[in-house]
Amino acid sequence: MPTLRELIADGRVHVVDGAMGTMLYDKGIFVNTCFDELVIRAPNVVSEVHAAYADAGAELIETNTFGANPVKLMQYGLAADVETLNTAAALLARRAVGPHCAIVGAIGPLGVRLEPFGALGRDEAEAAFGRQVDGLLAGGVDGFCLETFSDVDELEAALRAVRARSDTAVIAQVTVGPDGRTGYGTAPETFGPALELAGADVIGVNCSIGPQVVLEAVEKLVRVVHVPVSAQPNAGLPRDVADRKIYMASPEYMAEYARRMVEAGARFVGGCCGTTPAHIKAIRAFVRSTQPRVPARRAPAITTVGAVQGVPEVPLAERSRFGAKLAGKQWITTVEIVPPRGVDPAPMLAQARALKAAGVDAVNIPDGPRAQSRQGALISGLLIEREVGLETVVHYACRDRNLLGMLSDLLGAAAAGLRNLLIVTGDPPKMGPYPDATAVFDIDAIGLTNLVARLNQGLDPGGNPIGAPTQFVPGVGVNPAASDMERELRRFAWKAEAGARFAMTQPVFDLQQLEAFLPRAEAFGVPIIAGIWPLVSLRNAEFLANEVPGVTVPDATLARMRRASEQGKEAALAEGVAIAREMLAGVRGAVSGVQVAAPLGKVEVALEVLGA
Repeated sequence: MPTLRELIADGRVHVVDGAMGTMLYDKGIFVNTCFDELVIRAPNVVSEVHAAYADAGAELIETNTFGANPVKLMQYGLAADVETLNTAAALLARRAVGPHCAIVGAIGPLGVRLEPFGALGRDEAEAAFGRQVDGLLAGGVDGFCLETFSDVDELEAALRAVRARSDTAVIAQVTVGPDGRTGYGTAPETFGPALELAGADVIGVNCSIGPQVVLEAVEKLVRVVHVPVSAQPNAGLPRDVADRKIYMASPEYMAEYARRMVEAGARFVGGCCGTTPAHIKAIRAFVRSTQPRVPARRAPAITTVGAVQGVPEVPLAERSRFGAKLAGKQWITTVEIVPPRGVDPAPMLAQARALKAAGVDAVNIPDGPRAQSRQGALISGLLIEREVGLETVVHYACRDRNLLGMLSDLLGAAAAGLRNLLIVTGDPPKMGPYPDATAVFDIDAIGLTNLVARLNQGLDPGGNPIGAPTQFVPGVGVNPAASDMERELRRFAWKAEAGARFAMTQPVFDLQQLEAFLPRAEAFGVPIIAGIWPLVSLRNAEFLANEVPGVTVPDATLARMRRASEQGKEAALAEGVAIAREMLAGVRGAVSGVQVAAPLGKVEVALEVLGA
């Protein structure tokens, strides 16, 4: 019974199996099924797949555990069964193929982003992977295959989980896009040496676009690593045929590319999505007599992908006038106006001109507040800065864009001259008029703040240089009235650590809440700008109190608005302005500035609050 380490040591080419999910789907298993649970619910079906790959000539059989981690199993109510399922999968694979194949424990990504672009810590990820490793080791695996990772930090966490429990050999594989880089933009020349230094015994590429892209990645990897290289490409890209996704690459085509990969230096070849025992049989026939060449290699760089090694940031005071005021600890006044629903920016520009004439430092532009579709905040901010000459603080929500879209937006905004950002996670679509719209939430405000901090150091998410660094002044939201204050403070601490240079609060209607919050927030060293919202009516006050998440309106304030409303609209508005001015007077000296809302687009009301 060979182990993965023995197969590595013999210097020969070895064939890995192909897709499990494709085969299970072909056997009638629905895609919404938990494939990992089938090792207990339908073991005969999984055994048949393993046996078919062994009969086709595969020497390494991967367990049916790609998603058998606690994070992914949680959605099926199986998080408590991680160890049980992984052990059962390893034992099942052994029974299915006998002693002639090496059984490697398959471990895939957790399905959530890790810090710095997600909420899950590296130690938490390592612990989650550790449970899967424990189960596979109990089942007697001969090695591990960590596959289809796009985040090298996450892959290193999985590798650490193995190394903390065993010296069993490990294959570490990433997935790349058409450009040969990971989803974070990390190139083989970077992730290859990083994984070698992290202790991977075999480094490779799997899944991805298809054989051609994987071949190009292999050619790059073999020049920069000293360990064996692996390749398990998809059978090309799937096509829609009769309402089904069909992979079109033939066994002969896959086998020809497997031969080329071996000739380029790969020692472990197999298949991923769309491949079948027929593909593996053809690969086996093609590579049986082929030997990998030994290319000239260079020593791996002593670095890690996660380490940020960019250029120095532009000093805060030099990025914008708003940034200069923050750096100089000067009082800041901003007013929030909402972009138009249509295409005519004229009313918004008129409002901005009035604010500039009044001496306001900047205008805040929210990004689809309460999940309502309006003119884009970035475009609105650019129009105001170019047409009016007043700086903007553009709110940027994570709700509507994936990581790549955000990166593109931010690079374009930087090139256009926008500097001040308020980074928010964004309200869920169900709050707005299009409840069936799909939210992305690829990363949250903490992750996006980390992304902006890297851009300010001249680096993209994968640690690749972008040329001149951006000059953003990144801010974040904070809620002094949060129902779970400990969680709010933890998130604020992470935002500060990520690089936030200021924070704006939700509307303040209770000075005691703010006074209790500020001493605890001061430890993070981030200037706070208080939100001030002049109420226009009792109905407006009731709406904020009951329907806007994160806003607290005290009963005493509601009572004042109720009494004023009995005297008419003008009296209610006057009372709302009076309350707002009281809040402004109360926060002055305790915070770095204020953000005053212009209710219903009435900038004159906001200016009345400011006393302008």
